[in-house]
This record gives sequence, structure tokens and C-alpha cells, in this order.
Amino acid sequence: MAEAATRRRTRGGGGAARRAARTGVKIETAKFIERNIPLYEILNNEALDIIEANAETLLEEVGVNFVNNKAALDRWKEAGATVDYEAERVRIPRGLARELCKTAPSKIVQHARNPERTVEIGGDTLVCAPVYGPPFVRDAEGGRRYATMDDFEKFVKLGYMSKWLHHSGGTVCEPTDVAVNKRHLDMLLAHMTLSDKPFMGSVTEPSRAQDSVDMCEILFGKEFVQENTVMTSLININSPLTFDDVMMGALEVYAKNNQACIVSPFIVGGAMAPVSVAGTLTQVMAEVLAGIAYSQLIRSGAPVIFGAFVTSIDMNSGAPTFGTPEASQILYGAGQLARRLGLPFRSGGGLCGSKLPDAQAAYETAHTHNAALMGGVNFMLHSCGWLEGGLVSSFEKFVMDADQLGTLHKMAQGISYDEAAQAMDAVREVGPGGHYLGCAHTQEHFKEAFWRSELLDYKPFETWSDEGARDTQALASARVATLLAAYEQPPLDPEIEARLRAYVEQKKASMPDSFV
Repeated sequence: MAEAATRRRTRGGGGAARRAARTGVKIETAKFIERNIPLYEILNNEALDIIEANAETLLEEVGVNFVNNKAALDRWKEAGATVDYEAERVRIPRGLARELCKTAPSKIVQHARNPERTVEIGGDTLVCAPVYGPPFVRDAEGGRRYATMDDFEKFVKLGYMSKWLHHSGGTVCEPTDVAVNKRHLDMLLAHMTLSDKPFMGSVTEPSRAQDSVDMCEILFGKEFVQENTVMTSLININSPLTFDDVMMGALEVYAKNNQACIVSPFIVGGAMAPVSVAGTLTQVMAEVLAGIAYSQLIRSGAPVIFGAFVTSIDMNSGAPTFGTPEASQILYGAGQLARRLGLPFRSGGGLCGSKLPDAQAAYETAHTHNAALMGGVNFMLHSCGWLEGGLVSSFEKFVMDADQLGTLHKMAQGISYDEAAQAMDAVREVGPGGHYLGCAHTQEHFKEAFWRSELLDYKPFETWSDEGARDTQALASARVATLLAAYEQPPLDPEIEARLRAYVEQKKASMPDSFV
């Protein structure tokens, strides 16, 4: 071993060059995950049949509310539902919602402006997208503060630079220094110009969904947008069993224009759904059936994703909890229900309740990441950056989580057992009492044999100590700075960029600022 170490030190800097290649910043995006491993199915067929039957009973006997949306009530009545206009209640006959859902596609191709970044959502795939929605941001230098547009743009750049992140996401943080009625324009422009990965549209008001479609028609061309999916959007259901006019108005715009909607109950178990797993899954199924069926009333064949965002609740404080066994059980069960419907599935993420990117954050995030991989999630929103129950987007946690997404890619590959993987030549070459470091098989395969973090520290104690004894948060902070310093904007046709900026300027000039 000493002789081998001496040889390595005298190779004219080869080791240093290889280390530099490993640690240097590369703009590389891995293809979306394709699972070659079995999924974990927690429910047997009897349990699934019971949950589906109970969901149909809920729709027929209890019903769902479509509030402030007479047009939706009219559509349901024409489709055969029983509508109470005064109560804004829709009772859906058994089997009707499921029949309507049959026209929704089982797989969605979401096109990116760079075709190499286009993703497939459905089947055996897993697409990872970043955190969505927090009004606050946190970093090691500035602590916790309200998010700004500058923060938003930095997150988009980090997402573009992150190898294992396939999607640019949507509201990676809520930029509070821009008027509420105008910030969606700046956010969309950032996704379209600072990254070439696929992105999400605005849902905070139907007219903002239309702006999203209009800007995509500038970026991709009108005909292409009408014939292809270029956006996903997050349509949350006001659980329990309520569909508001804002979310449904956005869904109507996107469905009409052939853009994908994630129809997703937003549930804190024990507060917005029963405390039992089976009861919560029944409500999830009923709500998703109604929401997806409604999208098909707008446009038969409109692309949709079966969503399930479910957490449990701390019965002492009332705070939502994440990474719990019950949340994973619900994710696994919802995935089975989605697959029985033949629909893409959204759930999971880097969810945690921790205030800092610490051990609690890591444990809770790892539980949810692994459940998402094994539970058949096709679109994982909040994959990286989430802190404090979704109130905070963390720069350090963003790069920590994004790095760990690489483990999901490796796990999803499964185990090869071809001739090279069997390694019989290596065992014969080394024999009893030897070592494998220098054998031909190791030399041929060592570069790709083991997944390696680009963030975590594997150095000996003495080296780690000499370099400042940095913990993971400090390493992450340094990586954020390195990535942002190395960022280069992906090329975009100058004429298209000019038209996008002109659209944003014109729309913003056409209305006064509103912060409500």
C-alpha cells in the first residue's frame, strides 16, 4: 500500500487533476429517473376496493362544493350530477367521476425549451422539481427573512445548475418586493430566461394562468403550445371537499389550453381529514376523482396528475409534522390508487418541520424522498429547499437536498447482474488474501461503481480539521456561492427574449400595484 501511495504521488499531478474534475462546477442535468426496481404496495386489493367504494359513496351522498363558480355547477348538472345551487354542492352519481377520468392520459410529456431537458411524467418515471410557495427564505449569512425577486432568481439559477433536478419548478419562493398582481410575470420570465428546464405556471388568479399561457406561446409558438404540454400547474383542493373559484378558474384555463394540472388535496391529517390512514385515503380519492373529472369536462383528454399532499398533525401544538410513518403510508396507498386509475402521481418532496437545515431536516426529508421513490411518485414537487413546514426556502438545504437526489437515481437503477457485474474475473485475479484496488476490473469500473456526493465531506479527520472543520451547512453555503459564481445563462433567441420582456413590461404597466 505504501508503494502504491508513492506511485500515485509521483504521477505529475494526475490525482490533482482528477480531484479538480470531480469538484469543478459542471452544468449537467441527469435524465429524469426511470425505475428498474419494484414499488412498495402497502394495501392489498381488498383494502383498495373498500377505499374506492367509500370514495364513490362520499361523492354520491355527501358531495363536494364548487364555490363561487356557477359555470362549474352548470357543467356538472349537464354531465348528470345532482346540483344544489344554493349550497353550491355537487353530488356525483357512483361511477360518473371515474368514467370521466378515463379520458385523461396516463403519461405526460412536458416539453422544455431545450429539448434535452424535456421530461416524461407517468409510468415508471420520477421527475424532481424544487420547493414551491414559501414567503420566507433562509441562508447562513442573512438568516430568515422575507423573500425577494433577487432570491427567486438565485433559486432558479441553482435549480438550473443542479444535476439531479429535472425541473425548474414554479414559485420557488414568494418574492414579496413585487406587487402581488405582477410578481407572477417576473417569476415566469425568470424561469423562461435563466433556465432551460421545464417549469410551472401561475395559479393565483385565472388571468395569471392566462398570462402563463400567453408567455409560453411567445416562447414555444402558439400552435406548439396548443398541441403539446409545456407547463405543469399546482391546483390545490381546499380540503375537505371544497373546490374554490380561484383554483378551478386556473384549472379551466390550463385544461382548455392542453396544459397539465396537478389536482392535489392539501391535507393536514386530523384537521382537514380523518386521523386514520384509510379514512384520509378515502377523502383523497374522492377529492381527486372530482377534480380530475372536472378537468375532463373542460377538455376531454386534458393532461392531469393525481396529487396527494398529506401531512399529520402534532396533537399537542397543532403544528403539521413531516417524514412520519403515517405520511409515508398515505403516500404509498395514494400511489396505488393513482396507478389503478392509470394516472401520473404527484407526492413526496424534501418535507420537514425543522427550522434549520439540521439533523431533523435530514431525517424527515430522507424518509419522504425514499417513500416517493418506492411509492411510485412520478412528479415530486418540493424535492429540495423546503424548511419549516413549507414557510421557508433555504439556500443551504436546496443544495443539500439536490445533492441527495442523486441517491434516488442510483437506487432506481436496480442491481445489474451482467457479466461485468458478476465480477468473476476480478475474484479469480485477486484470489485469497489479496485486495481489489489495483485489479483490472476495479480499474475499469471504479469511476461509475459508487455514487459519490458532490457536497458531503469524506476526508480524514486531520484534513477536515485543517480545512476549517466545516459542518454540512457550512459546506452547503460554500457550494451555493460556488454555483452562483459559475452560473452562465443558457442561450435564448434574443428576439424571443425581447418579446417576453415587452409582454411583461406592457402587462405590468397596464395595472396599478396591488399587494392583496
